[in-house]
Amino acid sequence: MEQIVIIGNGISGVTLARHIRKLSDKKITIISAESDYFFSRTALMYVYMGHMKFEHTQPYENWFWKKNRIELVNGFVEKVETDIKKLSLKDGSSISYDKLVIATGSKPNKFGWPGQDLKGVQGLYSKQDLELLEKNAPNNKVCNRAVIVGGGLIGIEMAEMLRSREIPVTFLVREKSFWNGVLPSGESAMINEHIKEHHIDLQLDTNLEKIISDENGRAKAVVTDKGETIECNVVGLTAGVAPNIDFLKDAGIELGRGVKVNRFLETNIKDIFAIGDCAEQHTGIGSRRPIEAVWYTGRMMGETLAQTICGTPREYNPGHWFNSAKFLDIEYQTYGWVFSERIKKDNEHHFHWRHATEKICITVAFNKDSHQFLGINTFGIRMRHEIFDQWLAENKDIDHIMTYLKDANFDPEFYKLYEDEIVAKYNADFNKNISPKKKSWKRIFSIA
Repeated sequence: MEQIVIIGNGISGVTLARHIRKLSDKKITIISAESDYFFSRTALMYVYMGHMKFEHTQPYENWFWKKNRIELVNGFVEKVETDIKKLSLKDGSSISYDKLVIATGSKPNKFGWPGQDLKGVQGLYSKQDLELLEKNAPNNKVCNRAVIVGGGLIGIEMAEMLRSREIPVTFLVREKSFWNGVLPSGESAMINEHIKEHHIDLQLDTNLEKIISDENGRAKAVVTDKGETIECNVVGLTAGVAPNIDFLKDAGIELGRGVKVNRFLETNIKDIFAIGDCAEQHTGIGSRRPIEAVWYTGRMMGETLAQTICGTPREYNPGHWFNSAKFLDIEYQTYGWVFSERIKKDNEHHFHWRHATEKICITVAFNKDSHQFLGINTFGIRMRHEIFDQWLAENKDIDHIMTYLKDANFDPEFYKLYEDEIVAKYNADFNKNISPKKKSWKRIFSIA
């Protein structure tokens, strides 16, 4: 019986195992040193905030794995011997494979800051990071201030977590505005305001210089490039993540920033594949980056590779870009591409609307020559993925989007609607005379 070994029990590895089992009787082994059972990584913050217990983050009961004949091994792979198809584990044991899948995810970035390995300095990615934060910052008596370094999604999640226990937070962001390498300026400015309204000390255009140790080897302060010394008990390093592939450096597998794969998620060595955060396409698919550390793409890779491993080769095709996140109280969605001013193309034009008093806004990107719809960002308004996916596939123009924007609103009945205000501003900005309309659902989802 063919032996499939998967290193990593995150969303990509577990999805792969589940779909292989649906399609075949192959022997499946998942190896992970992080946890005994698969859990939802995106839910870790809610465990710390007291909204759920860790066991609530596990989508499957513990008996699920045995029932489905998926063997789980709690161990750390130190060496991959591709010539004899064998893995060596830290405890001295070894496992043979017929096909190997690398699904080891990411690890927090470190950039050589002095003091970055002191006690009290940590990232926020793994179950172990959550457990460490419970020890480092159980309350505001043990931790009288935390400093977070890095202005991305993990950083703002960590800030929200700490503030839920009334721990003062200083947030160091090297950019001149929060996440302005991703968000257009109007959206970034709104998030700046929102962060400060949550009593977070947001310091923009500020870099970490070093972390100072106390007499016990624990962080006691940070020094910024502005010359300020900030006393603290915890330093959160959240300046992005990198593929977790250090154990593969001598394995003969082609590496870049991640494990290099083709469209079939194959590496340069026969019967070895990579999926999820650690996989790097030789070239990005469409406008996508070669590495995408996103939950849903990991799931899609697992589903795709299961078909290939079970005899029906299938190329990985993630479709149109979409994502969602939460900035404290503000829900964010994006469909298609809306680039920030720092990286947007010359022919990309933006329409931006922001509510006068509430933290609600949208930005629509379109081609300034053809008026083709390119993408939309929404903050505080839930939109329907399937409708924007259809409009992107059909190359609809910006006027069509504005005319039928009401169809895309996902908010339930009795929520306040904003489409009339949005379209009125669009008409004023571009000298249009569009009246917002609604199509029937049957017509929207009909297949030609």
